[in-house]
Amino acid sequence: MSDLDMNDIIDIWLTTSIEAHHFIPAPYWKSKIEEMRNVYLPMAETYLLEENGQVHGFISLVEDHLAALFVRTPRQHQGYGGALLHHTMELRNELKLQVYEENQSAFRFYLKNGFKVQEETLDRSTGQRELIMIWNKESKPV
Repeated sequence: MSDLDMNDIIDIWLTTSIEAHHFIPAPYWKSKIEEMRNVYLPMAETYLLEENGQVHGFISLVEDHLAALFVRTPRQHQGYGGALLHHTMELRNELKLQVYEENQSAFRFYLKNGFKVQEETLDRSTGQRELIMIWNKESKPV
């Protein structure tokens, strides 16, 4: 992954995280930039969605854990997130993820794509309720 790609990914992640997680203060996300750059992204298997050389979205996996799926806001609801997700579903037999309960748009997206709630938990760093969701090749989208 090039430095330019890394910068694009972090920009997409930060901007979209702040917009999608309005219930978590923006400084929280900004405080995580260096961890994303130096810890999380280097350990992940990341796929980019590019068009005309510009990154519009990405998905990151750590083994069978779907760690991140983000698409630039102007490109959302155009099938890009689904394309990224379905690409990873072809690579794995099972995927697991965490989504904030208040992020209903993401929650509905994952339900529509065959994920099921496995457990409810609390994210200690934000105090927000999270849903742990799982998908496997046997799951059928609703």
